Amino acid sequence: MCPRPLQSIEPSADRVALIDPTRVAVIVPAWNETGKIGDVVRKIPRKYAATVIVVDDCSGDDTAGEARAAGAEVVIRHETNQGVGAGIRTGLLEAKRLGIEFAAILSGDDQHEPDELPRILCPLFAGEADLIQGSRWLPGGATPGIPPDRRWLTQLYPLLFRMASGFPVTDGTNGMRAFRLALLDDPRIQLSQDWLNRYELEPYLLFQAIRGNYRIKEAPVTVRYHGRGTTKMRLIQDGWRILRPLVFLRLGMRQ
Repeated sequence: MCPRPLQSIEPSADRVALIDPTRVAVIVPAWNETGKIGDVVRKIPRKYAATVIVVDDCSGDDTAGEARAAGAEVVIRHETNQGVGAGIRTGLLEAKRLGIEFAAILSGDDQHEPDELPRILCPLFAGEADLIQGSRWLPGGATPGIPPDRRWLTQLYPLLFRMASGFPVTDGTNGMRAFRLALLDDPRIQLSQDWLNRYELEPYLLFQAIRGNYRIKEAPVTVRYHGRGTTKMRLIQDGWRILRPLVFLRLGMRQ
């Protein structure tokens, strides 16, 4: 099964009209994002998502206060820094507790364009997919400001992902995605594991959804690079963190 892109870059008005914002939560993990998180929250159109859940991973600045002031419906603060995966997990569990059906994930550093949410939500509401993975490399995707090292790394990773999973994704590390929260009821998808607390959780979720034969599509999205400080990822340590789900799951070392 191949990840099929949307047939057009922007969904038609009829498809967008399928989106019920009361059934959608946007999860925004954030750590030390004062000056950015407010913009992210304000940009999220409530006609697509009625609930914005910001998870502040024990920031040393006023990330939580800025998110509340910008209008986030739910702000949760971790008392210790756990990692972006833990932040996403906390947000997803809160969305499930609230009885919400679909979750979309955006980064807290203003890299994504919330106006593009229909690209990843429409196939869910149309009943065409269970998980939509954003791709900066599909036609219609964009990478304004991307530095050369980030370009080749984000193009290399999908090749490794394909080798491990047999599934031809074009962008395995893009943080913008949406899916049915019912996936988390599958006992094969165990997000509560501590080893998924940092950058491991997102590729783990995609890999396990593939293994579970869920319907997966990719959609073109924008990833904007703001220059110095765009990402908190460290090349060696965090590079291993996004690789190890592929190694562990492929070799049966973890579930």
